[in-house]
Amino acid sequence: MQNLVLLGVCFLAGALLRRMGRMPEETPAVLNGFIIHVSLPALILLYFHDIELSAEVAVMAAMPWIHFGIAAGFFLLAGKLFGFSRQTIGALILTGGLGNTSFVGLPMIEAFYGKEALVYGIAVDQLGSFMVLSTAGLFTAGLYSGEKSSFAGIARTIAAFPPFLAMVAAVLFNSCDYPEWLEILLSRLGDTLAPVALLSVGFQFLPGDLRGNFRELALGLSFKLLLAPFIIALLYTGVFGLHGLPVRITLFEAAMPPMITAGIIASARGINPPLASLMVSLGIPLSFITLFFWWYVLGAV
Repeated sequence: MQNLVLLGVCFLAGALLRRMGRMPEETPAVLNGFIIHVSLPALILLYFHDIELSAEVAVMAAMPWIHFGIAAGFFLLAGKLFGFSRQTIGALILTGGLGNTSFVGLPMIEAFYGKEALVYGIAVDQLGSFMVLSTAGLFTAGLYSGEKSSFAGIARTIAAFPPFLAMVAAVLFNSCDYPEWLEILLSRLGDTLAPVALLSVGFQFLPGDLRGNFRELALGLSFKLLLAPFIIALLYTGVFGLHGLPVRITLFEAAMPPMITAGIIASARGINPPLASLMVSLGIPLSFITLFFWWYVLGAV
């Protein structure tokens, strides 16, 4: 509950600071740069380091990859049907295909399923969501940013992406124990991600943007909060025949709202920033309602 209150307070603070003119227009770019270069790498180094690989973990980690693939196909088709611009399609793929499996997902898992279930959420988040973000997500951002980039250029961008480098470092040092001072340092730096990210999202939130993005926003959030979790639940339980708490947590994570960092990357690369910001800023409070529904439905899994 404390984490959810923190998200709300920081979002409102960002919106108020913009309305009052207390911070410059360039504020989101600065905050987003801090998140990508400091907060997120610290968090990955801290949590990815301790994850043990297994067949069960692989099944859980596969969900975000499946989710992103379904989102790409869905929004490419929707873009052709409705005549969406390339930037709109890119923004919807990024925010509709990547879930907030960490800063909303983990608090929600603890609230609905207890602390013992957090280990499954961390596996989905670190081995799934962050890896998709650092590879396929960043590749998508390069394709839809409007910049002229070759495949090799996009690959170099991915290889130089700080969260990706942190993930590689965490794997390389998996067998080494971190000293206590380093764990404390990484934890303190990682703790800045949620408040700084929501401050940035709140600062970029402009209710007037709803007028020109309502159809796209409704489609994106309907897919992310309802349709995609339904498809993945059918796949895992109906096709694969998987059941139990790890699967339940994996499907619960599939129902999380759009990932804050995905919205930040879309905004930073100029991929329909108003729509990307709205997907995140409205998706989080709406998910507080839809997650109750999914918790009830998944009780039978």
